Amino acid sequence: MLQRVIDAHIHLSERPDDDLNRFAKMNNLRYTLDELLRSMRKHKVERGLLLSPPLHGGGPLPNEDIVRMCRKSDGKLAPVVTVEPTAGEVDAAVKFAEENRKEVKAFKVRLGYVKTSAKSPVFDALYDYAEAEGLPVLFHTGDTALSTGDLVHSHPLELDAVANAREELTMVLCHFGNPWFEDVAELVYKHPNVYADISGLTTGGGAYAERYAEWLAKKISAAVYFAGGAEKIIFGTDYPVTTYPEALALVRRLEVDESDKEMILWRNAERVFGL
Repeated sequence: MLQRVIDAHIHLSERPDDDLNRFAKMNNLRYTLDELLRSMRKHKVERGLLLSPPLHGGGPLPNEDIVRMCRKSDGKLAPVVTVEPTAGEVDAAVKFAEENRKEVKAFKVRLGYVKTSAKSPVFDALYDYAEAEGLPVLFHTGDTALSTGDLVHSHPLELDAVANAREELTMVLCHFGNPWFEDVAELVYKHPNVYADISGLTTGGGAYAERYAEWLAKKISAAVYFAGGAEKIIFGTDYPVTTYPEALALVRRLEVDESDKEMILWRNAERVFGL
């Protein structure tokens, strides 16, 4: 398998109030920028998209911190702007993206963590700007890292209406809607503008870790068959939730052509995010 890789879903803060610290500890990670960059080099990850992790209290890491860390990464990381569901936050995120337009590669909406539907008019200004600038919008879909998450709003079928109404909006469904893989496969097949990433699908070990990885590989492989190819599936780790060895092993397990693995590992991300 070719070893060129782009990681389209990375988190980092270097803050003690980061809710993902528990996953870093579970995976024996220091969860620092230096460690991340070393790991990227080791596993031939050429570029990565950096997203805000959730902080204690429920809010995301400020977008300014994400851009600051990307600027310290020697060109390895590019920022994704997280957008919260109020008119003020949407306006601020769009303005921030405009001010940093040479660096920003996408937006992120934290469905399930925020108690707002992707169909809410509060996001209209975001979608308008993203369409006009050709910037993808990533949506958290599926299970949430916190037990207080709202699964109704993070269900991938919530995004069908948005994709119908916004045919020019490039949408990326994060985590493949886990556990609603078939629903995401249908959305990817139905809508030319809908993609999905395979980030954050495994973490830690456990008695059934090996069987679970086999199950995941079958689900994602089946989605490729259903869609008729892997042109819409994007590699990501959700670091520190999933490590590079785990995430790359999942791709190796897929029962698809090597050319499809190559698309998943880097070609699709390079095209969709302009990396």
